[in-house]
Amino acid sequence: MKTLEDVGDVKGKRALVRVDWNVPLENGKVRDDSRIKHSLETIQDLMNMKARVVLMSHLESEETDSLLPIYEHAKKLIPLKFCDETVGEKAEKQVRELEQGQVLLVENLRRNKGEKENKPEFAEQLARLGDLYVNEAFSASHREHASIVGVPEILPGFIGIEFKKEIDSLKELLHPEHPFLFILGGAKFETKLPLLNKFVQIADTIFVGGALAHNFFREKHLNIGKSLISEGEFGIDRLLASGKIMLPIDVVVKRGSKTETVKIEEVEDGDIILDSGPKTTKKLKEKIGESQLVLWNGPLGNYEEGFKDGTLGLARVLARSGKHSVLGGADTIAAIKELKIFDKFTFVSTGGGAMLDYLAHETLPGLEVLK
Repeated sequence: MKTLEDVGDVKGKRALVRVDWNVPLENGKVRDDSRIKHSLETIQDLMNMKARVVLMSHLESEETDSLLPIYEHAKKLIPLKFCDETVGEKAEKQVRELEQGQVLLVENLRRNKGEKENKPEFAEQLARLGDLYVNEAFSASHREHASIVGVPEILPGFIGIEFKKEIDSLKELLHPEHPFLFILGGAKFETKLPLLNKFVQIADTIFVGGALAHNFFREKHLNIGKSLISEGEFGIDRLLASGKIMLPIDVVVKRGSKTETVKIEEVEDGDIILDSGPKTTKKLKEKIGESQLVLWNGPLGNYEEGFKDGTLGLARVLARSGKHSVLGGADTIAAIKELKIFDKFTFVSTGGGAMLDYLAHETLPGLEVLK
């Protein structure tokens, strides 16, 4: 893979940079700009090399389909121009008018259906905006979209500085220090299964939390009441037989109009499991204390609905442990930001799905096309 160190003399050249500025908006304002900040080192380097920098990103928001609010925020961080079209004559004209070291952000890629469908004609239109391509969107590189896999088939391609940090940090997990603890939460079993199957061969212990644990409880003939569950055959019996699976020992349940914390054996027919309990957090603290390396992805409860105690408790324990720790996933990151302990971990990945895909398959579509 070629990085910015391999880019050579780009003075006056158009560097087309795929960033992931799909950040949360609230009342037209950026609520969390960490993904923007993570891309700035690559952008600044290209500016210093006197390239003419063209940024492209997607945005999925209930508030707007325009990157204009993102631009208004980002221009406070770097000198930035904006084009209200993604491709076409207007965009090409604004790119031509860029001076060396200047930066232009074009409009939301997702406004054109050719992006998600990876239409060759849309990739060609995007490629007309650059002389070289830089991928600084690790978190979007598990998608086979035009800006991720189409453009680098046309232009010389490189990975950005933050992208390289992501790959270098995640590679370490494939040949880890031991004892190695993997903490996996969330709800979508089918997306996490490849990771479970792979890391049951690598990790010493896998703690399964969140709604993922419900399938394991059911396999062990424990009552889960009306709790969320994934339907399908996932080979859970084989995973349990490995002896490496660790599950919550107490849970927070909704019982009628009340919430209660009970042992997992005490869950009743009408209960809904919504979080892990304090005894589970204590057990995890002990396991973290025995480990050299901890990988954590996904919440231990229904985080979006306010059942955060298990996740926040784990975040505090891991932050204080001083262990080599790698974290990823939207709700996991939200928890450590809420506690203002972002800097207490060895590495925090910007990618959720991309992180999981890379760890499961050791590559991504956005990487394969650059080889």
